Amino acid sequence: MAKRVVPEERRRRRRPTRSGVVLSERLIVEAALRLLREHGSAGLTARRLGLALDCDPSTLYRYFRGMDDLTLAIGDALIGQALEGWHRTGRWRHDLRTLGLRIHAAYVSHPQAAVLTASRVSGRANELAADEAVLDVLRTAGFPPAGAVRVYQAFIDTTLAFAALDAASLALPDAARRADEDMWRSTYARLPAATHPRIAETAPLLAARMVESACPTVLDMLLSSAERELARLGVRGAEPGPPSP
Repeated sequence: MAKRVVPEERRRRRRPTRSGVVLSERLIVEAALRLLREHGSAGLTARRLGLALDCDPSTLYRYFRGMDDLTLAIGDALIGQALEGWHRTGRWRHDLRTLGLRIHAAYVSHPQAAVLTASRVSGRANELAADEAVLDVLRTAGFPPAGAVRVYQAFIDTTLAFAALDAASLALPDAARRADEDMWRSTYARLPAATHPRIAETAPLLAARMVESACPTVLDMLLSSAERELARLGVRGAEPGPPSP
């Protein structure tokens, strides 16, 4: 049976931990992010969190129903980081591109947490705020409800998919990640044109490009496609996209 979560106002009145710290959801999530960064997902346990926060592990269940509930809060915190400082300009394509890149950056700044949370749906405040913002940007731009939902799904799934992919690479041991990146120079660049002509002619470009995230490029493609859809609807919302690299 799920444990009862103590309301926030009652948590604030709780006595400090042994080290004099008053616990909060935010403090616990920050400690969890540190543990994930240092030990990976296997190291995120109630026992380790209790040690890190100098409290009995059972205390954590006054704030979260379990470790899975904490995982959802971690994901929501990453979205919250992306929303901080993001402001709408009224240029729908620019606003969505900026938000998408901010979400991607927030996740890859915490690779272990991103791997754990990018595929989850929390229904928490920051996630809801981001979803509402994206849908409102699209509806304000002129997309009908069904079109807005279609573009929203493609936008958010693309952003989180690249966040998970890029984070998984960053979460690898350093030696493994360097070996993967070097493969473009050590193997691909040495393939003969006689057997692999297209790889051979593009090898230097591949070596430079494939160690970078494709997230910005794919977001630009997605938003360009969405803009063409707006044009077919007769909506004047065209914006110049960023120059192709």
